[in-house]
Amino acid sequence: MANQDKKILSGRTILLVDDDPLINRMYEQALIRAGANVFSASNGVEGMAKLKENKVDLILLDILMPQMNGYEMLKQIRENPMTKNLPVIILTNLQDRPEDAEKFKNLGVKHYFNKSKISLKELIAGIAKCFE
Repeated sequence: MANQDKKILSGRTILLVDDDPLINRMYEQALIRAGANVFSASNGVEGMAKLKENKVDLILLDILMPQMNGYEMLKQIRENPMTKNLPVIILTNLQDRPEDAEKFKNLGVKHYFNKSKISLKELIAGIAKCFE
């Protein structure tokens, strides 16, 4: 990353919720390099617990996870007055389906990215746009 990108997320706290440990580590390291503070969770139950314990500025959320999937977690986030306006970005390996994108848009999702089609640099830029 270019020097200017290193601090693009400085002062921001992000909750990363993904059940794939490799993906979690890769995104976490990229976010830290971009200046963010990061909390990680491996499923929606753990993610909701971390959300209750920590003040976050944005959530990166996978869809397919054990115990509580991303859709269920997102519904709980939106039902809670304390978190209902929190920016959420969906990161998934699901095939792009218009009905999914529409469903998440209706729940106030900022972006819906396919993990296999987005670079780390594009992801960081997408997150930064949420704070403009």
